[in-house]
Amino acid sequence: MTDRYGRDVLAAPRTPNRPRSTEHPVELGMVVEDAQTGYVGEVVVIDGDRIELEDRHRRRRRFPLGPGYLLEGKPVILAAPKRKAAPAAPARTASGSVAVTGARARTALASRIYVEGRHDAELVEQVWGDDLRIEGVVVEYLGGVDDLPGIVAEFAPDPHRRLGVLVDHLVAGSKEARIAEAVRRGPGGANTLVVGHPYVDIWQSVKPERLGLKAWPVIPRSMEWKHGICEALRWPHADQADIARAWQKIRSRVRDWNDLEPALIGRVEELIDFVTAPA
Repeated sequence: MTDRYGRDVLAAPRTPNRPRSTEHPVELGMVVEDAQTGYVGEVVVIDGDRIELEDRHRRRRRFPLGPGYLLEGKPVILAAPKRKAAPAAPARTASGSVAVTGARARTALASRIYVEGRHDAELVEQVWGDDLRIEGVVVEYLGGVDDLPGIVAEFAPDPHRRLGVLVDHLVAGSKEARIAEAVRRGPGGANTLVVGHPYVDIWQSVKPERLGLKAWPVIPRSMEWKHGICEALRWPHADQADIARAWQKIRSRVRDWNDLEPALIGRVEELIDFVTAPA
């Protein structure tokens, strides 16, 4: 018997075999069709959540991003373009120079940089060590500035073997200033550069804010400066081991060149330029 009413009305409806839309980031230059109006055009403007299409007659129309488009005959949901990740900033050394990844230390130059003491050498290495290894510059310490003229004479600087020297408390009228002048006038003076910072000790070249201070304490001339600093800050200072621990505490607060006073930064950079300059 023929079913005059057709198939069961309670049966599950047939699902049309239609392709499903997929999301696709919109790009300038792609050609799409607005499925509702049949308008076909090239994407010439992307403006927030809207696009502008230009047809073959150079006419333009604006449409919203979203579903309802055909791309190469397939339904798509046009999405905002993917943002390109910003290029990573180049890595920097502690001195602020661009880091050279994978570079080996250069063979040491004949030229040298001398600093006044161990603490000076440690701080220079901490901040400028990467740069110095790339340049092949060795840093040594004098142990004191009094013997500098003799050390310079023994080193015998020449245009291919320059000597840079960093001293503490290089201010007008100081002992250090007189010694620096004697070196300049002495043998090898033309190939020796003596520079210095104005601080009594390299400790003061660390910005006091890094230690929670507004300023470094003023120490009477009658008192040994480092002991006086430790006493003023209520740090142990009974022996040299205490002084060494105090310095390590100070140095641990130095992250990079930004934590040092400009008066030191400029002088170290000047010395590096001097000893690495072509003969």
